[in-house]
Amino acid sequence: MSDGSRTKHTLDKDLGRLANIGEATGFVVRGLAVPGLALVFLVLAAIFASFYVLGEPRALVIVVATAIGAYLALNIGANDVANNVGPAVGAKAMTMASALIMAALFETIGALVAGDAVVATISTEIVSPATVSDPALLIRLMLAALISSALWINFSTWIGAPVSTTHAVVGGVVGAGAAAAGPAAVNWLSITTIGMSWVATPILGAAAAIGFQAFIKTAIIYQDDKIAAARRWIPVLVALMSGCFAAYLLSRLLRETGWQARTLVGIGCFAIAWVAAHRSIWRQSEGMENRNRSLRQLFRLPLVGAAALLSFAHGANDVANSIGPLAAIVHAARRSEVADVIDIPLWVMMIGAFGISCGLLLYGPKLIRIVGGEITKLNPMRAYSVALAVAIIVIAASWFGMPVSSTHIAVGAVFGVGFFREWYIAHSAHRRAYLQRKQARKRDMRANQVLDPTDEDDAEEDPRKQPSREEINRRRLVRRAHLVTIVTAWATTVPAAAVLSALVFHLIETFP
Repeated sequence: MSDGSRTKHTLDKDLGRLANIGEATGFVVRGLAVPGLALVFLVLAAIFASFYVLGEPRALVIVVATAIGAYLALNIGANDVANNVGPAVGAKAMTMASALIMAALFETIGALVAGDAVVATISTEIVSPATVSDPALLIRLMLAALISSALWINFSTWIGAPVSTTHAVVGGVVGAGAAAAGPAAVNWLSITTIGMSWVATPILGAAAAIGFQAFIKTAIIYQDDKIAAARRWIPVLVALMSGCFAAYLLSRLLRETGWQARTLVGIGCFAIAWVAAHRSIWRQSEGMENRNRSLRQLFRLPLVGAAALLSFAHGANDVANSIGPLAAIVHAARRSEVADVIDIPLWVMMIGAFGISCGLLLYGPKLIRIVGGEITKLNPMRAYSVALAVAIIVIAASWFGMPVSSTHIAVGAVFGVGFFREWYIAHSAHRRAYLQRKQARKRDMRANQVLDPTDEDDAEEDPRKQPSREEINRRRLVRRAHLVTIVTAWATTVPAAAVLSALVFHLIETFP
């Protein structure tokens, strides 16, 4: 080999090494970018709080608590908001990027417009203010709850478990309250009420999602003329969602309005939404083939709307998890008192709202994939059933100031739809009758030498692809392993957060 060739070969090897070094450096930088942005948000949150409390006696305490509350909000956004857009992403109705942006926007709006009712519950109704009369003690209690909840949710997000952030925060407040003033300081009646809602809401979520899915299958999917059925019923479902949301929003913006005004507004918005959806569905469906693929396209826009509504409802309910303890700290630090009713400054609400949105944007995709695609297969019709069921239940809970777990409701709804699919394939007489009519039409078409555009895009619909009973039992539509993992995470969250919070409280007590 000549010197020139040898020199060129050596140069190529050196350039290759430099390219590998550049690629490795880029990988490391990308890995550090997200934590770096999260740290920047925490610093900005602390600076933002300092403008409002500068010169006050306990300004440093409030600024530190704000940074911790912002850290908790980041973790809630990373872990919990996956439930809102996971079904839409899993059904391929939205891309990951568009889902993240939309959810962040509506989470922020929901938190700022309607989040104060649940904040009050977290702040004052778990630990009785009468048993914690010292403001300094209350501040340490709520700091411990913030720190322990954030650490537990951070750990759960790291291992990919969609735990309930509501469980973590309530458990943190209970543990710190018991450590600070004994078990008598905890309002066990309120805890019992909240706990009962945790048991009931996943069941309600599953039942509501099953109801919507059964209606969609019976009234639309397994109809001979799918397009006509879609034109008839999809506008009704969209209008139902819009009417419920309008009535709820009125109750939050104009709280003096009675149920009569809310009902009239809900009915009016139902009618307006029905007209708009009817025109939109009719226009989209013109020229569509009579197949399930067409229905998926028609359900995509309503599914996006349901995901947006669910993000709003989640922001209204779960912002309390991050700023409920923070609101109590700010009130006690500023006024040197423990009160049954506290003021919730707008800047505190903004910290929680923007923190949840930032956490979603930075860390949300991992759990979005779990909720959207790893429990059971979702198409737009199933995903819409899940989103509509969860949105209605979370809105109702926020209306009454109940800190429910949107994680419980969403995961319960997803599992409910999956188990319903298993039952429906094996036992539905309506489905069997539809398939028999379809097979008869196919035989007639073959006899007349007419081509039939079979719905090959849906294995549940094609008679040639129907699994046997043994195959159904062998190849379940719901991944049971995820059910065991998620239920285990739920069961351990409250006691783990409570114990961790008690330990953190005692650690804080050791400092002057």
